[in-house]
Amino acid sequence: MMHLDTHVLIVGAGGAGMYAAISAVRAGADKVLLLDKSLVGRGGATIMAQMTVAAALAEESDDDWRLHLDDTLAAGRGLCDEKLAAVLCEEAPIRIREMGEWQVGWAQRDNGRIAQVTAPGHSRPRCCYVDFLNTGPAVAATLRRQISRIDAIRRLSNLTVTDLVTSDGAVVGAVALDAASGEPVTIAADATIIATGGLTGIYRRNSASANMGGDGYALALKAGAELVDMEFVQFFPIGHLAPRLVGMDPIMWDPFRYKLGGRLLDGAGREFLARYGSDETDAYTTPRDIASYAITKEVAAGRGSPHGGVYLSFEHVPELALRAAFGPVIERLAKNGIDLARAPVEVVPIAHYHMGGIVVDGRMATRVPGLFAAGEAVGGANGANRLSGNAIPEALVFGERAGRFAATAKAAGGWNGAAAAEAVERIRQLSDGRSGDVTAPALLDQLRALMWDEVGPLRDAAGLERALDRIGAVRAALANVMIAPGRECNASLADWFELRASLAAAEAVTRAALARRESRGAHQREDFPDSALVFSGSQRVALGAADDIFVSGGPP
Repeated sequence: MMHLDTHVLIVGAGGAGMYAAISAVRAGADKVLLLDKSLVGRGGATIMAQMTVAAALAEESDDDWRLHLDDTLAAGRGLCDEKLAAVLCEEAPIRIREMGEWQVGWAQRDNGRIAQVTAPGHSRPRCCYVDFLNTGPAVAATLRRQISRIDAIRRLSNLTVTDLVTSDGAVVGAVALDAASGEPVTIAADATIIATGGLTGIYRRNSASANMGGDGYALALKAGAELVDMEFVQFFPIGHLAPRLVGMDPIMWDPFRYKLGGRLLDGAGREFLARYGSDETDAYTTPRDIASYAITKEVAAGRGSPHGGVYLSFEHVPELALRAAFGPVIERLAKNGIDLARAPVEVVPIAHYHMGGIVVDGRMATRVPGLFAAGEAVGGANGANRLSGNAIPEALVFGERAGRFAATAKAAGGWNGAAAAEAVERIRQLSDGRSGDVTAPALLDQLRALMWDEVGPLRDAAGLERALDRIGAVRAALANVMIAPGRECNASLADWFELRASLAAAEAVTRAALARRESRGAHQREDFPDSALVFSGSQRVALGAADDIFVSGGPP
């Protein structure tokens, strides 16, 4: 069995994890271990992000981070952790300009200034980009180049962290499964950063990478950290539905909609957003939560398109304008049988981002000594709905802070092999294989369908109760999940741990959604349609003495 020692352990190597590694070394950490369950720097959400990055650079207009904060708080529907949101908005320009110094390639105007555009929910043009389809890949590639130049950063791929190891109430490292060997790996660390992203992979329709199943939330919760605002899952309103689209991202339509004025139409070809209080006469700026709600309600009322969504039409835009704006994308669409000048496409909300997450302070430290969080794994900054363009700045700003403060952390008690023994033995027992009634992928498919049907864009108490009952049944079935014999490259081992983590994340979302008896932002209760006064504060999720998840109101 391999054992590793490091100063800072970073679990998850997307944008937040890579920035945290760079920052930790700058702050004095001489040994940083950056690991990922897939490939370092090529998994997670950052590399998949296509669109814009919000930062008050004031390149296009008179802007200030406080104005960015105002828009962020408005989008969050009164539930943002204002201190975290302020950190995000104030430090975003610093991180964006630093990325520019690292040659990320921000698009520029003819005068040499960084180009910035207006996105939904923003009062000013403050969203920059590399180009409208490759901003995330460019950010990820830039960070990969930076970490490759730093000898103190060790990178390990294909390691799934199964458990955090605690000693005397502090996190002192982790146990991981090596996907290649099937063997456990123990890791001692003075500080551990969770940078595993969100949980949208637990939904049937999602824009997530394959490793976004809520692992970080499950790890933190079991180690004693709290989660906040878990009910708020952001559904991207216009994910591609039909015709069939191969080799292109399902969330590609948003920048073209607000750039060219793509019209959202019901099944009869009528615009409908005005029925939900959003006037798009002059600009296409409907916030994502309202657009998702409107589309879902139209479909539920029988006014949707043939495949169960609504139409997105560019037919009113001249073909030359389409080609000028879309460039080579037009030809790629043509290969999929899509001609935007002559027919609309069908779109539908898909799970895209998670506003909730691990409770941290301004240092990105949890209530558990030795444990930090960064990026989408952090909860609170976005409240009930994330402002467009805030995701990548969140990864960079919170990643930088987590790395900087984790580098100064000292181990509270040192490595405790006995505390890791149970997790190590679990991996070894599972690696021996076992017969079972069902496979983990089959149960994951059931869980994803359940979360979409009962804990999706529209919710009610009856559906949430059904979801909890079914989640409990699937949890009970964990002991009967079939695992193929053999240790090397045995995918069924990682599948079992993914199912275990996804169940914890799904239960946290569902219990929090049941506890919030109002509609607010991305959380819409059909049985509580108004933003009522029943409960309006943030909610904390934690584990009880018997490892039962419970929900309570957070601090005022």
